[in-house]
Amino acid sequence: MNNSDIIDFYYFSGTGNTLLVVKEMKKTFETKDITTNMFKIEESNPNKINPNHTIGLGFPVAELSTYKFVWEFIKSLPKTEGTEIFMVDTLAGFSGGIVGPVRRIIGKKGYQPIGACEIVMPPNIFYIEDEEVCEKKVKKGLKKARKYADALIKGNSHWGRVPILSDAIYYTSLVGLKVTETNLNQKLLSLNPDFHRCSKCGICYRLCPVDNIKIDEEQYPEHLNHCQYCLRCTSFCPKKAIPCPINYKGNTYRAIKAKELLN
Repeated sequence: MNNSDIIDFYYFSGTGNTLLVVKEMKKTFETKDITTNMFKIEESNPNKINPNHTIGLGFPVAELSTYKFVWEFIKSLPKTEGTEIFMVDTLAGFSGGIVGPVRRIIGKKGYQPIGACEIVMPPNIFYIEDEEVCEKKVKKGLKKARKYADALIKGNSHWGRVPILSDAIYYTSLVGLKVTETNLNQKLLSLNPDFHRCSKCGICYRLCPVDNIKIDEEQYPEHLNHCQYCLRCTSFCPKKAIPCPINYKGNTYRAIKAKELLN
C-alpha cells in the first residue's frame, strides 16, 4: 500500500465469518501502525468514501457472487484517480463470479486494485458442519486473513481476473439473484417466525440489512417480500423461532454473537 496509512474497510457480514476476517486483518494492519476504520456496507453511503484513504471491501459470497445490496454499493462507488482498493470475501467453497467482475467495475472507476483474496470459512447454508470442523475452518481462515493483510502491507498481493469464465459466472449469478427476488421464491422460502416461540426481542428486525422485517401491532416480526437470504434472522434468533427451510434439518450456523453485529 502506497497512497495512505489509513484504511477504510467497508464490510458486510451475514452470520459472522466476514466480520471475523475483517477484524483479523485490522489487527494485522494496526501492528504496522496503519489506522483501520471499519464501516458496515448496509449503513454506508458509497458516495462519501474518502478517496485519500485505501479502501477495503469485505463480504460473503452468495449465488456465486454476492448479495444484491453489496453489488449496489460497489457499483455506486464514485470515480477516483488511483485510489488503492482491495477486497476479501468469505465462502464455503467456490464463487467464480465476484473477483473478476469487481475488478472490472472498480477499474473503470479509476481505482487501483491492489489485492483480492477468497477465504474458505464454515458454510451457513444447506448443510451445517459440526462444531469441531467449523472451529478448524475458522482457525485456518483467520491464518489466511493474516497472511493476506501482511501481503497487502508489503505490496505482494495481487488481484487477478479470468475475463470469459468470471464474467460468465457473474451473469449466471445475476440470474440467480433475480430468481431470488421473485414473489414465488419469496413465498416458498419465507423465513417467517413461529409465534409460539418468538419472544418479541426484535433482534431479527435490528439485524436485517435490507429492511425486510417490520414489527406488527402485536410486536411480532413480519417478513416482507424482498429477503436476500443472508440468514442473520434465523441464525441469531435466541429462541430458534425462525425456521430455515433451505438448511438440512433446519440447522443454523453463526460465528459470533448478535451483539457483535449490532454494535
